[in-house]
Amino acid sequence: MTGTVLIVGGTSGIGRDLANYYAGRGRSVVLTGRDATTAAKVASEVGGATDCLALDLAKPYEIAGKLAGLGPVDHLVLAAIDRDANNVKAYDIEAAVHLVTLKLVGYTEVVHALADRLTGAGSILLFGGMARDRPYPGSTTVSSINAGVVGMVRTLSIELAPIRVNSIHPGIVGDSPFWAGKPLDGVVANTLTGRLATMAEVVDASVFLLENGAVNGVDLVVDGGWR
Repeated sequence: MTGTVLIVGGTSGIGRDLANYYAGRGRSVVLTGRDATTAAKVASEVGGATDCLALDLAKPYEIAGKLAGLGPVDHLVLAAIDRDANNVKAYDIEAAVHLVTLKLVGYTEVVHALADRLTGAGSILLFGGMARDRPYPGSTTVSSINAGVVGMVRTLSIELAPIRVNSIHPGIVGDSPFWAGKPLDGVVANTLTGRLATMAEVVDASVFLLENGAVNGVDLVVDGGWR
């Protein structure tokens, strides 16, 4: 492969860990974040052949222009996320529109903008989450958009063939900064492994989906198994 690994949402969390993984193996990496200064700082820290772009998926009309200077892309990772606490009784329309736009419209517009630069040997990985199957109070929008990622995999894998399209759906990742210090014993008790997934395990599963040429149209759950 000769193209770039583009990681949308690569300034923190799993996205940043994936940037570290590919940069450490000598790949050309471009990571994006909403803030240009933060993206530049993270790219410098990741090192190697790593560049950055400022990109806000919640502003889909700007996406094509932001990506205009990018060359061929081998692997596209759509890892950018945001969170809200929303429910039907106290529905926050603005928060819901923001989240739906970011993940469903924004993800799709990135693919649309890069369609003619995705190499045939490459792949796309979309990040969802297990709120799609295990909703919780306040997950009205989050559960819906994570289920929407499954629908995106179905249509994109057909439309873009032979480019492979998969999604990954982590459960609670025990060593992620977001969950640090939160009471998670009840969640752990429901896992078949008796522990939560780790950041390293989600990265490993992501690389598998990106690089295994026989894996296509798959929605992979990474949560240790559930009772």
